[in-house]
Amino acid sequence: MAERRQDLLGRLADLSEEAVQRLADAPGADRALQALKALGDKVDELQRRTRGFEELETRLSALEKKVSALSKSPTRTSGSTTKKT
Repeated sequence: MAERRQDLLGRLADLSEEAVQRLADAPGADRALQALKALGDKVDELQRRTRGFEELETRLSALEKKVSALSKSPTRTSGSTTKKT
């Protein structure tokens, strides 16, 4: 049974290699592969930028909490007060 499974997997591997070779020989395959590679590069760049946004959101949340806490505290006036007569 294990030998039969090995044989089946070997046949599938051979067929997949043949399919990849046929795709590489097809007209326009170079352009398609270049487009896929460019797409991968763009996705990597997008992921890098997204991580930057997550950091900014964390910082913004912390600042919003600080502003909220400061606005709730009573305001103090500095300096001396003068009486009007």
